[in-house]
Amino acid sequence: MVSPRLTIRNGDPAVCRALEAAGIHPLLARLWAARGVVHPDQTRLAWPSMLPPAGLTRCGHAAAILADAIARGLRLLVVADYDCDGATACAVALRALRAMGAVVDFLVPNRFETGYGLSPAVVELACSHHAGKPDLIVTVDNGIASVDGVAAANAAGIGVVITDHHLPGDRLPDALAIVNPNQPGCGFPSKNLAGVGVVFYLMLALRAELRRRGVYAADGGPRLDALADLVALGTVADVVRLDANNRLLVTQGLQRIRTGRMQPGVRALFAVAAREPRAASAFDLGFALGPRINAAGRLSDMSLGIACLTTDDESRALEIARELDAINRDRRSIEATMREQAMTAMEDPATVVGATVCVYEETWHQGVVGLVASRLKDRYWRPTLAFAPAGEEELRGSGRSIPDVHLRDALDLVSKRDPTLIRKFGGHAMAAGLTVGRADFPRFAPAFDAAVRELTGRDNFEPVLETDGSLESGYANADVAGLLQQQVWGAGFAAPLFLDRFQVRSQRLLGDKHLKLSLERGHQRFDAIWFGQTRLLPETVDMAYRLEQNVWNGRVSVQLVVEHAG
Repeated sequence: MVSPRLTIRNGDPAVCRALEAAGIHPLLARLWAARGVVHPDQTRLAWPSMLPPAGLTRCGHAAAILADAIARGLRLLVVADYDCDGATACAVALRALRAMGAVVDFLVPNRFETGYGLSPAVVELACSHHAGKPDLIVTVDNGIASVDGVAAANAAGIGVVITDHHLPGDRLPDALAIVNPNQPGCGFPSKNLAGVGVVFYLMLALRAELRRRGVYAADGGPRLDALADLVALGTVADVVRLDANNRLLVTQGLQRIRTGRMQPGVRALFAVAAREPRAASAFDLGFALGPRINAAGRLSDMSLGIACLTTDDESRALEIARELDAINRDRRSIEATMREQAMTAMEDPATVVGATVCVYEETWHQGVVGLVASRLKDRYWRPTLAFAPAGEEELRGSGRSIPDVHLRDALDLVSKRDPTLIRKFGGHAMAAGLTVGRADFPRFAPAFDAAVRELTGRDNFEPVLETDGSLESGYANADVAGLLQQQVWGAGFAAPLFLDRFQVRSQRLLGDKHLKLSLERGHQRFDAIWFGQTRLLPETVDMAYRLEQNVWNGRVSVQLVVEHAG
């Protein structure tokens, strides 16, 4: 494990004062200013502050196409991605479109048969769909790279509306409309919408279009805010940057969940994860619910995850959630085996770690390689790709990157240098997927390493652990811990991490896995825990830690969760 360099975030003191003057808690004002908040408006996370759909390029045009399709009784087919963002996006589209009178069904590609996105093979499946050949395909969380798939749909007489958030390639598909904040020329202020966020915006625009046409009264139509729990879940699970608009969407979803107003499937997922909806946090969405939905797409069929999120039958939702929970346990077991094999291979003296990590094993499961890549990335702090077999001739890879390296750009450079090397690729700065030929893998790994070196001018990278500096002693209490836990933290808006010096008064191992500590700072005593740490600490130590509430026998106290000590 590469040891990180610790830094302290600093916000503009004038901004901090302005936030405090607006009535914001002084600690929150300091933390938010250090995360780029520059105005009190960016902390107002109620619906009226949401960026309007009109700013999203082609959103109104796509809404008009859908309104026409509904008026004519055309068959719509939602084609979704097979991750949690895709599943929640599909559920939002199905629930909203059906509520607005559409004849609509869905199709989700099978990771192991047709691969990612709207491919010609998926169009072929759509043509023979059990609900009948669709008149219009609506993609969610995919499609921006589906040039061939859209061409195949057009040739089959099927129109396509694309909703996506991934980065486009050099060519855009010939669709009826493309709604994507990252397409060329789109001036939408938030480039960080998840796939579920994009389709939620389209559904808002569709309702506005139906109001304009007189189908609904000026304030009529279905209550789309009832879908906020799904939007929050997909947004957090896809690890998109939590800018002000995304924090608003997640906040609104969490507020609904905390007050018991959620889809039956979301309630069931909380139940099987043994989490309490009344205290729901972004952490629950990202680390408890999201993985259970994702497990269906990794090992089985994401139709199961979508069924969980679209059923209105509470008992059926619980039944499916239990099935998803069982699949997730299988996923954990498979991942643990693969991770152990990967670590063993990397520790072989013959293995040379360059600017990148690129691993492949014949027995690996292609649905789980992304998780292995993530673990190796954390350990070696390099952009990492992990591959598994995908048929006799191909390998399918999944990658995770570090802030210094834009992963999709690196793959794009590999492709430009040698157009025969990568058969398909796509993704973001921090995560991407690709397909290469088996015979090409020995050439691919050094080409990927060279591309990263060329883009960055470096062959090694230093992890940085950003902290918020010292926590004022008056705020080191359970009430403030509760205040912090109620806020939305996540990608690009990291949860608070404080840095202070403590005296270690006692320490012991829990189950030979975790370090339980009693710490002292000034005149304050704290209980603390460091998960996964088995090495005892010296008497005085600088610690980076999170502040959490610990509830035991009805008593609420503060607990420090240690992330790093040195």
